[in-house]
Amino acid sequence: MIPYGRQEITQQDIDAVVEVLQSDFLTQGPKVPAFEQKVAEHVGARFGVSVNSATSALHIASAALGLSEGDWLWTSPVTFVASANCGLYCGARVDFVDIDPATYNLCPRALERKLERAKVEGRLPKVVVAVHLCGQPCDMAAIKSLADRYGFRVIEDASHAIGGKYRGEFIGNGRYSDITVFSFHPVKIVTTAEGGMAVTNDPELAASMELLRSHGITRDPDRMTHEPDGPWYYQQVGLGFNYRMTELQAALGLSQMDRLDSFVAQRHELAKRYDTLLADLPLTRPFQHPDSYSGLHLYVVRLHLTAAGLSHRQVFESMREQGVGVNLHYIPVHTQPYYAAMGFSPEDFPEAMNYYGEAISLPMFHGLTFEQQDTVVAALTKAITA
Repeated sequence: MIPYGRQEITQQDIDAVVEVLQSDFLTQGPKVPAFEQKVAEHVGARFGVSVNSATSALHIASAALGLSEGDWLWTSPVTFVASANCGLYCGARVDFVDIDPATYNLCPRALERKLERAKVEGRLPKVVVAVHLCGQPCDMAAIKSLADRYGFRVIEDASHAIGGKYRGEFIGNGRYSDITVFSFHPVKIVTTAEGGMAVTNDPELAASMELLRSHGITRDPDRMTHEPDGPWYYQQVGLGFNYRMTELQAALGLSQMDRLDSFVAQRHELAKRYDTLLADLPLTRPFQHPDSYSGLHLYVVRLHLTAAGLSHRQVFESMREQGVGVNLHYIPVHTQPYYAAMGFSPEDFPEAMNYYGEAISLPMFHGLTFEQQDTVVAALTKAITA
């Protein structure tokens, strides 16, 4: 089975992890801050706060921005559930903004219309999570302009997008948002096995997230209520969580970051080849906005099912039967039973539902060979023309 995504682990990566196993530190040691610094410097941010998953990063980012009971968090319905769940973790209410039919990202025009209504109704969001689906950044300049006008904070969910660029600058530099979150899950562009990171330019947000990831405990005398009792002393000054990244994960991430640019470049080469090979099939290939350089975590096509005379499920199952591990990213969050129980209906976000009825993620990962790619295209051609 050719998977839709897969990590690449080299001897350099293995050696980096073994070195940590033979060291004095397995949890919080020198590798964690080194990894945070490397990622932050690469994307152009001042601070990086590593955690055990991007879900945890979204949670502490939302909490650091003061999201709490009575507030609203808005995000895209076409994302993994974590982009919305982080609002619920903070006691806030969650709503969605429909997607742009070309980029599949949160649509700034739909956002503006919804903000106009929300202002009248007194239910403006405190936080908007802009999800860079497949690695292509949202129209962040437009979202930032709306944030300035309506007073909400912005988190970029760049779980798919490390190494990508928006208007010539790396995603995560903080020009258009308060916090950016990256994922290092094995199918992502860079992996730490599991892991995530929040980057920001705001020292107070960084300090808040550092507390939240580690039980709300500090050893910094400046953050304590009184002078330390001794060199052993620490204080819990807030309610936090155990979201810390290990030394093993950070060592793997440090090694992987050396190849980030080549990972993304290889994905672009594969995407261009897909574009050519799929040109004559009844489907829509991914649109790449001229303002962006996608991280290309995913390569999603949309099937023209009327022309094919087949169902979405038939094509999907045919691909799997032929040994191609296609996937679907994602089932719109508002249709999940947990959210449907809150009153959401499928028809609330029609563009998201149109996308869901046509989308298939084809294999895309560093290490995918041209021969494997040819197999994927042959399988899709057979599935569509059967």
